[in-house]
Amino acid sequence: MTESQRARKRQQQIIEGMRRVMSERGYERTSIAAVAKEAELSPGLLHYYFPNKQAILIALVEKLFAGLEERFGRRLARAPSDAWQRLYAFLDAHLAIDDDADPDAVKCWVSIGSEALLQGEVRAVYLQIVERELQLLEGLLQDVLRHEKRNAEHARQIAAGLLATIEGSYQLATLAPQSWPDGNAAAWVRRQAHALVSAEPLLSSTSAP
Repeated sequence: MTESQRARKRQQQIIEGMRRVMSERGYERTSIAAVAKEAELSPGLLHYYFPNKQAILIALVEKLFAGLEERFGRRLARAPSDAWQRLYAFLDAHLAIDDDADPDAVKCWVSIGSEALLQGEVRAVYLQIVERELQLLEGLLQDVLRHEKRNAEHARQIAAGLLATIEGSYQLATLAPQSWPDGNAAAWVRRQAHALVSAEPLLSSTSAP
Protein backbone atom coordinates (compact mmCIF):
# COMPACT_ATOMS: atom_id res chain seq x y z
CA MET A 1 0.00 0.00 0.00
CA THR A 2 1.40 3.37 -1.01
CA GLU A 3 1.48 6.34 1.36
CA SER A 4 -1.33 8.07 -0.55
CA GLN A 5 -3.47 4.92 -0.36
CA ARG A 6 -2.78 4.64 3.36
CA ALA A 7 -3.73 8.28 3.86
CA ARG A 8 -6.94 7.82 1.90
CA LYS A 9 -7.84 4.75 3.94
CA ARG A 10 -7.30 6.57 7.22
CA GLN A 11 -9.28 9.59 6.06
CA GLN A 12 -12.18 7.29 5.22
CA GLN A 13 -11.86 5.63 8.65
CA ILE A 14 -12.11 9.04 10.28
CA ILE A 15 -15.10 10.15 8.18
CA GLU A 16 -16.88 6.87 8.87
CA GLY A 17 -16.13 7.22 12.57
CA MET A 18 -17.65 10.70 12.45
CA ARG A 19 -20.75 9.33 10.74
CA ARG A 20 -21.34 6.64 13.35
CA VAL A 21 -20.76 8.89 16.37
CA MET A 22 -22.70 11.83 14.95
CA SER A 23 -25.71 9.66 14.09
CA GLU A 24 -25.98 8.81 17.79
CA ARG A 25 -25.00 12.10 19.43
CA GLY A 26 -25.47 14.88 16.91
CA TYR A 27 -22.65 17.19 15.85
CA GLU A 28 -22.35 19.34 18.97
CA ARG A 29 -21.86 16.35 21.28
CA THR A 30 -19.47 14.58 18.91
CA SER A 31 -15.89 14.92 20.14
CA ILE A 32 -12.61 14.31 18.38
CA ALA A 33 -11.80 11.73 21.05
CA ALA A 34 -15.03 9.82 20.34
CA VAL A 35 -14.41 9.90 16.59
CA ALA A 36 -10.83 8.70 17.10
CA LYS A 37 -12.02 5.82 19.26
CA GLU A 38 -14.65 4.81 16.71
CA ALA A 39 -12.09 5.01 13.91
CA GLU A 40 -9.55 3.05 15.99
CA LEU A 41 -6.98 5.80 15.62
CA SER A 42 -5.34 8.22 18.02
CA PRO A 43 -6.71 11.78 18.37
CA GLY A 44 -3.33 13.08 17.22
CA LEU A 45 -3.60 11.10 14.01
CA LEU A 46 -7.01 12.62 13.33
CA HIS A 47 -5.48 16.10 13.56
CA TYR A 48 -2.76 15.02 11.14
CA TYR A 49 -5.40 14.37 8.46
CA PHE A 50 -8.02 16.95 9.44
CA PRO A 51 -7.27 20.29 11.14
CA ASN A 52 -10.50 20.30 13.18
CA LYS A 53 -13.92 18.73 13.67
CA GLN A 54 -15.53 21.03 11.12
CA ALA A 55 -13.20 19.75 8.40
CA ILE A 56 -14.30 16.18 9.14
CA LEU A 57 -17.93 17.31 9.02
CA ILE A 58 -17.47 18.88 5.59
CA ALA A 59 -15.79 15.71 4.33
CA LEU A 60 -18.75 13.74 5.73
CA VAL A 61 -21.22 15.98 3.88
CA GLU A 62 -19.46 15.20 0.61
CA LYS A 63 -19.33 11.47 1.39
CA LEU A 64 -23.04 11.31 2.23
CA PHE A 65 -23.92 13.02 -1.02
CA ALA A 66 -21.64 10.70 -2.99
CA GLY A 67 -23.40 7.73 -1.39
CA LEU A 68 -26.78 9.17 -2.35
CA GLU A 69 -25.61 9.67 -5.93
CA GLU A 70 -24.50 6.03 -6.07
CA ARG A 71 -27.86 4.90 -4.70
CA PHE A 72 -29.67 6.96 -7.34
CA GLY A 73 -27.36 5.63 -10.05
CA ARG A 74 -28.16 2.02 -9.17
CA ARG A 75 -31.88 2.69 -9.34
CA LEU A 76 -31.56 4.67 -12.55
CA ALA A 77 -29.68 1.78 -14.18
CA ARG A 78 -32.60 -0.54 -13.37
CA ALA A 79 -35.30 1.93 -14.42
CA PRO A 80 -36.96 1.64 -17.85
CA SER A 81 -36.39 4.52 -20.24
CA ASP A 82 -39.52 6.24 -18.96
CA ALA A 83 -39.63 9.76 -17.56
CA TRP A 84 -41.76 8.80 -14.57
CA GLN A 85 -39.54 5.83 -13.68
CA ARG A 86 -36.45 8.05 -13.74
CA LEU A 87 -38.18 10.47 -11.38
CA TYR A 88 -39.18 7.57 -9.13
CA ALA A 89 -35.54 6.46 -9.08
CA PHE A 90 -34.58 9.85 -7.64
CA LEU A 91 -37.37 9.88 -5.04
CA ASP A 92 -36.74 6.29 -3.99
CA ALA A 93 -33.00 6.86 -3.71
CA HIS A 94 -33.77 9.50 -1.12
CA LEU A 95 -36.69 7.89 0.71
CA ALA A 96 -37.21 4.19 0.01
CA ILE A 97 -36.50 1.82 2.88
CA ASP A 98 -34.79 -1.22 1.41
CA ASP A 99 -31.53 -3.16 1.58
CA ASP A 100 -29.26 -0.17 0.92
CA ALA A 101 -31.17 2.35 3.06
CA ASP A 102 -28.94 4.18 5.55
CA PRO A 103 -30.87 5.55 8.55
CA ASP A 104 -27.62 6.77 10.15
CA ALA A 105 -26.93 8.90 7.08
CA VAL A 106 -30.39 10.46 7.38
CA LYS A 107 -29.76 11.31 11.04
CA CYS A 108 -26.42 12.88 10.11
CA TRP A 109 -28.03 14.91 7.32
CA VAL A 110 -30.54 16.38 9.75
CA SER A 111 -27.68 17.45 12.04
CA ILE A 112 -25.79 18.85 9.07
CA GLY A 113 -28.78 21.01 8.14
CA SER A 114 -28.75 22.48 11.64
CA GLU A 115 -25.02 23.16 11.48
CA ALA A 116 -25.42 24.81 8.08
CA LEU A 117 -27.42 27.52 9.87
CA LEU A 118 -24.53 28.15 12.27
CA GLN A 119 -21.34 27.58 10.28
CA GLY A 120 -20.69 29.48 7.08
CA GLU A 121 -18.31 26.91 5.59
CA VAL A 122 -20.75 24.08 6.22
CA ARG A 123 -23.58 26.17 4.76
CA ALA A 124 -21.60 26.80 1.58
CA VAL A 125 -21.07 23.07 0.97
CA TYR A 126 -24.67 22.29 1.95
CA LEU A 127 -26.03 24.88 -0.50
CA GLN A 128 -23.86 23.53 -3.31
CA ILE A 129 -25.35 20.09 -2.79
CA VAL A 130 -28.89 21.44 -2.59
CA GLU A 131 -28.38 23.29 -5.87
CA ARG A 132 -27.06 20.15 -7.57
CA GLU A 133 -30.05 18.21 -6.27
CA LEU A 134 -32.46 20.88 -7.48
CA GLN A 135 -30.91 20.99 -10.95
CA LEU A 136 -31.09 17.22 -11.29
CA LEU A 137 -34.66 17.04 -10.03
CA GLU A 138 -35.68 19.95 -12.25
CA GLY A 139 -34.36 18.11 -15.31
CA LEU A 140 -36.23 14.94 -14.37
CA LEU A 141 -39.43 16.90 -13.86
CA GLN A 142 -39.05 18.71 -17.18
CA ASP A 143 -38.91 15.31 -18.87
CA VAL A 144 -42.03 14.18 -17.00
CA LEU A 145 -43.94 17.35 -17.83
CA ARG A 146 -43.03 17.10 -21.51
CA HIS A 147 -44.01 13.43 -21.51
CA GLU A 148 -47.40 14.42 -20.09
CA LYS A 149 -47.62 17.28 -22.61
CA ARG A 150 -47.80 19.83 -19.81
CA ASN A 151 -46.16 23.19 -19.34
CA ALA A 152 -42.64 22.70 -17.94
CA GLU A 153 -42.28 26.36 -16.95
CA HIS A 154 -42.61 25.63 -13.24
CA ALA A 155 -40.36 22.57 -13.09
CA ARG A 156 -37.93 24.40 -10.79
CA GLN A 157 -40.67 25.31 -8.31
CA ILE A 158 -42.03 21.76 -8.33
CA ALA A 159 -38.49 20.47 -7.75
CA ALA A 160 -38.10 22.82 -4.78
CA GLY A 161 -41.41 21.64 -3.33
CA LEU A 162 -40.48 17.96 -3.65
CA LEU A 163 -37.00 18.51 -2.23
CA ALA A 164 -38.52 20.39 0.71
CA THR A 165 -40.80 17.41 1.32
CA ILE A 166 -37.82 15.06 1.23
CA GLU A 167 -35.92 17.20 3.73
CA GLY A 168 -39.00 17.39 5.95
CA SER A 169 -39.35 13.62 5.76
CA TYR A 170 -35.79 13.28 7.03
CA GLN A 171 -36.67 15.47 9.99
CA LEU A 172 -39.74 13.39 10.80
CA ALA A 173 -37.91 10.09 10.34
CA THR A 174 -35.25 11.26 12.81
CA LEU A 175 -37.30 13.17 15.38
CA ALA A 176 -40.79 11.67 15.07
CA PRO A 177 -40.56 8.31 13.25
CA GLN A 178 -44.11 7.41 14.25
CA SER A 179 -45.30 10.12 11.83
CA TRP A 180 -44.98 7.63 8.96
CA PRO A 181 -47.00 4.56 10.06
CA ASP A 182 -45.41 2.31 7.42
CA GLY A 183 -41.98 3.89 7.89
CA ASN A 184 -41.74 4.80 4.23
CA ALA A 185 -42.44 8.24 2.76
CA ALA A 186 -41.46 7.35 -0.82
CA ALA A 187 -44.97 6.36 -1.97
CA TRP A 188 -46.48 9.55 -0.58
CA VAL A 189 -43.92 11.76 -2.27
CA ARG A 190 -44.63 9.97 -5.55
CA ARG A 191 -48.28 10.94 -5.11
CA GLN A 192 -47.28 14.51 -4.43
CA ALA A 193 -45.21 14.53 -7.62
CA HIS A 194 -48.23 13.32 -9.62
CA ALA A 195 -50.45 15.97 -8.06
CA LEU A 196 -48.00 18.77 -8.81
CA VAL A 197 -47.45 17.63 -12.39
CA SER A 198 -51.21 17.32 -12.94
CA ALA A 199 -51.68 20.89 -11.69
CA GLU A 200 -49.67 22.25 -14.64
CA PRO A 201 -51.78 23.19 -17.70
CA LEU A 202 -51.89 20.91 -20.69
CA LEU A 203 -50.26 22.23 -23.84
CA SER A 204 -52.37 22.54 -26.95
CA SER A 205 -51.18 20.90 -30.15
CA THR A 206 -50.10 24.32 -31.42
CA SER A 207 -48.23 25.35 -28.25
CA ALA A 208 -44.49 25.70 -28.27
CA PRO A 209 -42.63 22.96 -26.30
